[in-house]
Amino acid sequence: MRAPRHTMAPLPGAELVKRPLQLYRYLLRCCKELPGENVREHYRHAIRQSFNVHADEDNPERIQQIIKRAIEDADWVMEKYKKEK
Repeated sequence: MRAPRHTMAPLPGAELVKRPLQLYRYLLRCCKELPGENVREHYRHAIRQSFNVHADEDNPERIQQIIKRAIEDADWVMEKYKKEK
């Protein structure tokens, strides 16, 4: 069982993300806040890969699950690097 996560989004606007392309752009904006070019490039690559893997998903419920999880994961990553500063 996973530990509960807080519900604060990594950047303003997460609540407006409803479609995959919006999520993609939102996550790339999150990357700009990360320290170090290597870290930013790592996460940009991961975002692109995940977007491509899920590009043919057509179940609206599944798409919303993916969006919710991606925003939660972005929050975790942003918090992780915020603590390292």
